[in-house]
Amino acid sequence: MSVTERYGDPDARLGAVNDTVRIQLAHRSVRRFGPREVTEDDLTTLVAAAQSAPTSSNLQPWSVVAVRDPGRRARLAHLAGEQAFIAQAPLFLVWIADLGRARRLAARRGTDVHAADYLETTLIGFIDTALAAQNAVTAAESLGLGSVFVGAIRNRPEEVAAELKLPPHTVAAFGLAVGEPDPAEAAGVKPRLPQAAVLHREQYGEGADAHLDVYDERLAAYNARYGLKGNWTDRVLARLRGPESMGGRHKLRAVLESFGLPSR
Repeated sequence: MSVTERYGDPDARLGAVNDTVRIQLAHRSVRRFGPREVTEDDLTTLVAAAQSAPTSSNLQPWSVVAVRDPGRRARLAHLAGEQAFIAQAPLFLVWIADLGRARRLAARRGTDVHAADYLETTLIGFIDTALAAQNAVTAAESLGLGSVFVGAIRNRPEEVAAELKLPPHTVAAFGLAVGEPDPAEAAGVKPRLPQAAVLHREQYGEGADAHLDVYDERLAAYNARYGLKGNWTDRVLARLRGPESMGGRHKLRAVLESFGLPSR
């Protein structure tokens, strides 16, 4: 996999590249899976890779629920907007921002953790969960597996929590479907924004947005190749139009508070 495919630009170049970088450059979302099982050995490797990610102050404020049961995967697919690939994937990992562990530690010691009530700590929980999950994704791809993140697990968080029997002070941050990529799936490496649009040196530059039009053209060409419509600008503006475009997630602040994550 070359950097030219990552950017949709035949002139794109990189300096140092090794096997790890090649895996990262070749990343794509996988929504159709083959018959290969994800073994328990695979799972323990993915979790070990996840636990090797950075974590703020070594708080390790996350957990992960490995879901293999077909009925439970089907129910989670329904709760996440009827996304059938969740039910088809042999393994569905639900990543949990978990401040409950620290709360239980405090209860055992008879002390308080008032800082857990603040937005900063909630952010740490979500950030560390995402860092861990991304490590797992890279590990999965190194093992010949594919995956796709599922943010729609936040569409109906109360029902997901009930399905997984989540304790207080936790919330399902996102899901990750994992399995062998089906080579027949009509998908490729989706081009990303040019580096000139995202890389600033010393201070945030004024000219970065000048590179968005060419990216719209590249992404529109990619989409057309796979029978999709639209460009990047259209997608961003549609996704962020308003609460009606959020799949129920506009209520997340109230849900977090009800789960014991007040984030004040």
